[in-house]
Amino acid sequence: MTTRGRAGRTTARTFEALPPAKGSRAPFAESWWGRAWLRSLEASSLDSGRLSRGRTYARGGAVGPVTVAPGSVSAPVHGSRRTPYRSKVTVEPLTDRQWDRLLDMIAERAANIAALLDGEMPAGLADDAAAAGVPLLPGPRDLDPECSCPDWGYPCKHAAALCYQVARLLDRDPFVLLLLRGRGERELMDELGRRNTSRASAEAAATAGTGTAAPSPRPGDPAGPAFATRTALPPLPGPAPLPERTGRGPALVDSAAPEPGPDPASLELLAADAATRAHHLLAAALGAGHADTTPPAPLTEWQDAVRLAATHPTLDTFARIASNCGRTPGELAAASRAWRHGGAVSLDVLENPWNPPASRLERARETLRADWADGRPPRLRSWRNRWTVEGRDAQLRLGHDGLWYPYTKDQGTWWPAGPPDADPAVVLTALLAG
Repeated sequence: MTTRGRAGRTTARTFEALPPAKGSRAPFAESWWGRAWLRSLEASSLDSGRLSRGRTYARGGAVGPVTVAPGSVSAPVHGSRRTPYRSKVTVEPLTDRQWDRLLDMIAERAANIAALLDGEMPAGLADDAAAAGVPLLPGPRDLDPECSCPDWGYPCKHAAALCYQVARLLDRDPFVLLLLRGRGERELMDELGRRNTSRASAEAAATAGTGTAAPSPRPGDPAGPAFATRTALPPLPGPAPLPERTGRGPALVDSAAPEPGPDPASLELLAADAATRAHHLLAAALGAGHADTTPPAPLTEWQDAVRLAATHPTLDTFARIASNCGRTPGELAAASRAWRHGGAVSLDVLENPWNPPASRLERARETLRADWADGRPPRLRSWRNRWTVEGRDAQLRLGHDGLWYPYTKDQGTWWPAGPPDADPAVVLTALLAG
């Protein structure tokens, strides 16, 4: 979602919550500008332990929708309690004079604009900008974290999780960095277009002054002979490469006054969701070994509603889904949180208790005792696939996928509390320390 201020200036963009990261060692950023952001974070930190907890939170899907605005980025970050903390990181925006220098440097080379449109930050742009006194990339101590939690760490684990999640966003869209420094994508491209037009006009005027005629365009080859030739045709080209990200659909909300009928904001949301799912399906189809895989089971109406609420967690979307499904807001909130931690399997763990084989539970207890620090884990009450810690509002639930899911109780309701793991000791340790 994009918010615009006066004169069409972009004031904020909200990105949907990213899914939990696969693997505990995968880097948060692969682009050089994303890694530069992380270097600034890690050079600013006063506590490596909080950074480690922040990485765990970010990988586990604890960071909600991220709102990027000129000079700041913010998001709700879930901890062990039901209500998320509000975390924010501020960055000094560029001045108008600095933006003027930066835009001139981008417009000087067509390759710069092409790179930005392809989702890349031009390699030499940051160095050239720094040499001109324009700090495009943040340096040590340039990131100023804030959080509503009681931790006075710099940064706390929640703000650190937000920073790691921003690195993932930067990898996908370099315009996130430019918006943090003060200008949005549409505003930048409009200004670059004006500068290119002005530059082309100046060059045309200079050419006219020298009496040199501009070269005339060469007409293309006629299509008739090509279609008449039915022999020795070249082979068909291979499939186009997978786009790095989905494109943007038509803007319906900012168009003219809507006519009676479907809500434009809902259509925009559904179009964006369909494009994202199509991108994921295409990526899977182009992957090695796809022909031998089994298609996923189709989602029920309730599962698809929960998926939509979990991947597009805006207040308006959430309220509409809860009303249309005949569920309470609390039920949808718990379901969408479960979905973010494991999809349909995690939702099934939330809603449907089951009876695992006794031998599987006994092996899990042996694993818990063996992996616990002193060999004496907390006392657990067992009911079907659920283990409840005695004296604590903490619970583990075994899913049909063989993973243990953490839960905490808040005001009489059990809530999903984090990502699952095959080792119950790992999940229980993180749950009791949260």
